[in-house]
Amino acid sequence: MLVSIVVPTYGEAENLPYLIDRVAELAQARALRLEMIIVDDDSRDGAVAIVGSRPESWVRIVVRTEDRGLSGAVLEGLRRARGDVLVCMDADLSHPPEAVPAMLAKLDEGADFVIGSRYTPGGSTSHDWGFLRWLNSRLATLLARPLTHASDPMAGFFALRRSTFEAGRDFNPIGYKIGLELIVKCRCERVVEIPIHFEDRRFGVSKLTLKQQLLYLKHLRRLYAFKYGAWSQLVQFLVVGGTGTAANLLLLTALLAARTPLRLSVAIAIFGSMCFNFALYRRFSSSAARSSPWPGAFVHFVLASSAGALINYLATILTLGRFPGVPPQLAALVGIAAGAAVNFVASRYRAFKATHVRVQRKSG
Repeated sequence: MLVSIVVPTYGEAENLPYLIDRVAELAQARALRLEMIIVDDDSRDGAVAIVGSRPESWVRIVVRTEDRGLSGAVLEGLRRARGDVLVCMDADLSHPPEAVPAMLAKLDEGADFVIGSRYTPGGSTSHDWGFLRWLNSRLATLLARPLTHASDPMAGFFALRRSTFEAGRDFNPIGYKIGLELIVKCRCERVVEIPIHFEDRRFGVSKLTLKQQLLYLKHLRRLYAFKYGAWSQLVQFLVVGGTGTAANLLLLTALLAARTPLRLSVAIAIFGSMCFNFALYRRFSSSAARSSPWPGAFVHFVLASSAGALINYLATILTLGRFPGVPPQLAALVGIAAGAAVNFVASRYRAFKATHVRVQRKSG
């Protein structure tokens, strides 16, 4: 069995010799038939010369000059691969090549998709992982939960059969979470995780930026639509609502800490979360929708959400009046739930009316 290892790179020349050495040692120790395809997004950092100077004939590099990006690079490598099994891993030495045999074993046992996971029991991360980095990863995983129950679907270290990859369709990933794209688009039902130690990179800098995180949210929207079809709007509504809820509660807590009057704090927190939700909808809606001037779109959004915002405010205040000892944040959650229900029903009614109700025109 030939195993193809795909490694997307951009500015990873310093790491490549160490990675190739470890993979070569693995191949010799386990008698594996390997090919390694390094897909470089035109780094111009010496990676081509480094690969060309290596004695391993099973290592090759492909340089992409157009449509660059991690997800596209992985797809390019998977399509060029000749192996029966396809493995993807990062070049920065955060993924241990020594875990590949365990991944192959899980595929042999019937798994559709195997993840080298940080979060499954036995998995771990480098000691210098900060809290914010951990929190960012866990929130991203939580947002993907409607798509898969894997504990670490964000991982870039995974394996699948060629036949599974070739059964996938409509690949159109954006950002860097190609593994999640493959799980959904290849309809992988048996997703298995093996524990790994996720080591921090040795050389270079992380490619995870705010732009990539925003692209991830847009990518999720596409995957929801693919997997859930007509239900995707509800999923999107819940995801945006969840982030808006977090914004509401954080702002409310900050205002109360600043001794702002309670009722005013509730009103400002609701309006602030509306602004946050508008920014999300504006950022991740279709390009045609984004082409309209934002002031008019914002006014329209506020007016469309005003009924839900009013219900939110009244339900929060009524809860606080009925149960004086309840924490304001808990009362706000009651209000948010009531307002969200009103907004969703109203949006569904508008969609039904636009689709099915035709206005009779008077003749003459």
